Order: sequence, then C-alpha cells, then structure tokens
Amino acid sequence: MGSVIPLKKEIDNSYIELKNLVENKIDRVNELIKYKLSSEINLIHKMTNYHLKSGGKRIRPLLTLGSAKLCGYEDGNRDINLAACVELIHNATLLHDDVIDNSSFRRGIKTSNAIWGNQSSILVGDYLFSRCFEMMVEDGSQEILKLLSSTSSKIAQGEVLQLEYKGEIDILEEIYFNIINSKTAALFAAATKIGACITSKSKKEKDALESYGKNIGLAFQIADDALDYYSTKTIFGKEIGKDFYEGKVTLPIIFLYQKANQEEKVFLGKIFKKKNRSKSEFIDTQSLIKKYNSIDACFERAEYFVNISYNALNIFKPSQEKTILQNLTSFSLERSF
Repeated sequence: MGSVIPLKKEIDNSYIELKNLVENKIDRVNELIKYKLSSEINLIHKMTNYHLKSGGKRIRPLLTLGSAKLCGYEDGNRDINLAACVELIHNATLLHDDVIDNSSFRRGIKTSNAIWGNQSSILVGDYLFSRCFEMMVEDGSQEILKLLSSTSSKIAQGEVLQLEYKGEIDILEEIYFNIINSKTAALFAAATKIGACITSKSKKEKDALESYGKNIGLAFQIADDALDYYSTKTIFGKEIGKDFYEGKVTLPIIFLYQKANQEEKVFLGKIFKKKNRSKSEFIDTQSLIKKYNSIDACFERAEYFVNISYNALNIFKPSQEKTILQNLTSFSLERSF
C-alpha cells in the first residue's frame, strides 16, 4: 500500500491515558446513561441495553471530560451530565445511520435494526434524542442548549447531504468535507467546547477547544474511511468495505477518481451507480486504490488536520491534561480500533 502510516501500539496509549485521567467520571457517565435510558416499555429497555453493550470507544464523552479537566472544572456534575448528552446524541445517530445504510452489523455484532427492524430502531433513536434534550434543559445553560441543539441539526443535515450524493463518483472534495464536518466533526467540536463553556472561559479559549475537536474529528473520519479499504477485521473491529458496499463515495475513492484513466473512471462510475456491488468489484477497486496510492493521500490530508488540532491547544498553559489531549491527535490518525 505504499508508505501508509503504520498502526502503532504505543499510539493507543494516548487513548488509555485519557481514559485513566477521567476514569472516575467516565464510569459515572456510563451509569447515568443507563439510568436515563431506563424505561418501563420492554422493547426500549431491551434495545437500549443491547445497543449500549455493543461497545464503542466513548471517545466523545472522554473528550468532554478531558476538556473540562483541562479548563479546571472540579466541582459539580455538569461535565458528567453533558458528556452523557454527547454520547446519547452519538448513539442516536448510529441507530438512525444503520437504518439509512441498511446495515446488518456494527462492531462485529448484529445491528438493532437487523434484530428488531427499522421502525423500532428509528423510534428508539428518537427516544435517545429526547432524553438527551431533557438533560440539556436540566443543565440550564442557554449556551450549551444552543451548542448541542445546533450540533444535532448539523448532523442531520450532513446525513441528508450524504444521501443526496450517494453513488456520485465525481463528488467534489468540498462536498465530502462538508459531509464529514457535519456528520462527525461537529459533535467532536461540541464535545470539546463544552469544557470551556461550563468553566466560563474566554471566547479565544472556547474557539481553541472547538477547533481542537473539529480537526481531530476530521482526521478521525478520514482515517476511518481509509481503513475501510485496507485494514483487516482483526485490527479494525469490523468487516472492511462497508462504505463501498453501501455505495458511499469517500475520500479514498475521490482521490482515486482524480487520478484514474478514462477506462478506470467508467468502471468506477458504473459500479457506484449499481444498487449492489460484488466482492470481486471491491477487490478490483482496492487494486486501483493501491495503484494510485490513494490511502497515502488520505493520511497526508488527515495529518494536516491533526497538526491544526494539536496546535489549537497551544494557548493553554502546560499541564498533564494538555499533553494527553495533544497526544490524542495522533491516536485519531494511527489508531488500531
């Protein structure tokens, strides 16, 4: 695959360090989520328990807790409550995403919609959103309410934009970045900005943490899209080729199409217009990606956002929290899960 940035075990340590930094609080976030999602309706109870037990890195609530700690938040539970809100928004979008994408597996296990159907998954996703907004109102901050509600709106718009361009092989890079900025980076940005909001930091510090989150989110998504074409299930935790089989034109394909010859462009155009794509077509596409070093190009672009994210925290004084959060930018690029 050329000189793809290797997946290094030590890079994962930055994620472990962040978990250890806020270990006492992330456990309380998980307990709060379970409490808030409790319901006397049996199907809601079963589906939310199943979905929450399916795994996940909890990277977004960890970022909320880490940014709050960076900003000196100590007394109270607002960081815990709002970290739970961020995770609920994320999980609600996952339930909806799986329906939109007609996904059968996520993180190596069956999706909720594959077990209970699309209607139930949509409604339970709505339930997660509604519980989240109740918690946002309980927090009492108009600033936080505006931040998270506008973020939820951006995510929905990103989903619609991606659907609008599904199968469009000649999609512009600008459109792709608009999609991932809305679908992924917006929630990362909100997660990190929260820490500055609940500690009443200056606009400059709020903007810095927002930039940190946004750019780490962009790098995270680009790496995710690249891994989908060259990783292995053992390393990545899911079957590769998910985006390809769903007809999503992501950055590896955009870079490939830019460099491909006319015959190859016709081939790509035809297969992405099809309702279904075969394993052999995926293998052929992988070969073209390797031929034109599209994965290298993706990681080079992601590294640009990593550098912006890292430097965004330079306005904060040196601390353990700052070091861990800056180290985490490399995790977004070189993670192995």
